[in-house]
Amino acid sequence: MTRASSRRPGPPTRTERGIPEATVARLPVYLRALTALSDSGIATASSEDLATAAGVNSAKLRKDLSYLGSYGTRGVGYDVEYLRYQIAREIGVTQDWAVVIVGIGNLGHALANYSGFGTRGFRIVALLDADPNLVGERIGDMEVRDFAELEEIVESDRVSIGVITTPAGPAQEVCDRLVAAGVTSILNFAPVVLSVPDGVDIRKVDLSIELQILAYHEQRKSGEAALPQVPELPAMNGLTDLPSVGGGVGL
Repeated sequence: MTRASSRRPGPPTRTERGIPEATVARLPVYLRALTALSDSGIATASSEDLATAAGVNSAKLRKDLSYLGSYGTRGVGYDVEYLRYQIAREIGVTQDWAVVIVGIGNLGHALANYSGFGTRGFRIVALLDADPNLVGERIGDMEVRDFAELEEIVESDRVSIGVITTPAGPAQEVCDRLVAAGVTSILNFAPVVLSVPDGVDIRKVDLSIELQILAYHEQRKSGEAALPQVPELPAMNGLTDLPSVGGGVGL
């Protein structure tokens, strides 16, 4: 997952509490690791144990956790439940965040059916699409609503997070509508970089980029120093214009 918008890159930023953004990005990973340890019945964990579960080195983990306070005990380790609560509180998932998903294609369906949101502090309040053939369709216990209702839904449900799962074409328009309606955080699955104003946070999930990174590592592992000679590489838009996993015809 990458952080992407049209803003000019600057120096590493920190949150209002002075926590580096790189550390903030790892806190959910630590929370997931702590949850897994708790589910396994583990009450305390050393920094080495927690770092192994999170897939980082222990020095980095201790440095990250030092920004939150002193929660470990020398020679004992961390109280798993207590640290889990402190991290959950720090990143805000002890609250109930209202979320809308815009674009109910294959990916939108998958996200709508994901049961893990509710246990992590997120409440899906609406599924939206502009395709009249999708409006009214039921997914689980929710009904797909018309995208035209966006502003009303954002106001009535106090939505602060929007998820865009449309194709690239309409994604910027959807983003603009979300921002104008008052949504200040956006998760973008569309294969395009979106422009947002200051004060709006956006995270981009680009599956094709992640696959290309894995392809690079596979090539390195196989000992291939360079790409094999081929008559012609496929058009690059084949990597960005993936089969639609976004919304319907209208989105």
